[in-house]
Amino acid sequence: MPPSMPLRWGCHRFRKAAGQYRYVKAPPVKPVELAVPPAKQPHSLTQRPESAVLALTPNTPSGNAPANSKDAAAQETFLREVDDALREDQLRSLLLNRGRPILALVVGGLVGLGGWLWYNDHTASVRDQQSETFVTALDALEANRTQAAKQGMDPLAKSGNPGYRAAVQISDAAIAEQAGKADEAAKLFAAVSADGTLPGPYRDLATVREVATNFDKLPPQTVIDRLKPLAVPGKPWFGSAGELVALAYLKQNKTEAAGALLASIAKDKAVPDTLRRRTRQLAGQLGVDAVDNPVAAVDGSQVQ
Repeated sequence: MPPSMPLRWGCHRFRKAAGQYRYVKAPPVKPVELAVPPAKQPHSLTQRPESAVLALTPNTPSGNAPANSKDAAAQETFLREVDDALREDQLRSLLLNRGRPILALVVGGLVGLGGWLWYNDHTASVRDQQSETFVTALDALEANRTQAAKQGMDPLAKSGNPGYRAAVQISDAAIAEQAGKADEAAKLFAAVSADGTLPGPYRDLATVREVATNFDKLPPQTVIDRLKPLAVPGKPWFGSAGELVALAYLKQNKTEAAGALLASIAKDKAVPDTLRRRTRQLAGQLGVDAVDNPVAAVDGSQVQ
């Protein structure tokens, strides 16, 4: 070994203390200096010449590189293994301490999602069944099969759906009106109109039907006061409410106000065609032009 070459440094050791890995560095080893004997004349038999000493491997970085790179690679591999073991131990500790709450949270979320999906599907199925039942009941009512219609509508009135409940009550009132029971029909319409838990459009329809049923018994001003908020263009029941208000104006001899309102209804394309034709004729009798295109009206291409 060359005189200036240090001995190989001490190995790094790892040991596990108190549940954690500790990195312990061995104390450095003091290199041993080899004594070099004074130069002497080589003996022909017992001593080597100086050229033999020069033939030794020189103490250069290139000479130490292979051994150093192997040690560094081994050390890096060992450190990586220790790192992986430490992470595994930390993960195990996390699962033991907090695994149950995390698992409960995940299971609860999955159960909640499943319940929400089931509720939406069940609600949609119930709505479809109720809609089919109501349409069947209306078909029976149009065919004058009143008893069958009532049997189909009664369960809908008890279903808790405010829309179907209002529709069934209005249908019952219409059945009573067709049977000639005007007073009973008016009371049923008034009950729907006064029920604040029902949707607004149904309540407005019930108000219009109640006033129409009792139109001959009510003072004109009462009709105007109750229906004027509904006799506005853009409202769902503008045509029906506006026609009754216009007739009340005629009872008060307010022909100009009645004619203008009737012409407005006749020109509103959102109003049913039968109502537009009727109000156009009434407006024409009052001297109000309610025809948008006179040429088309004469040709018959415009609704009369």
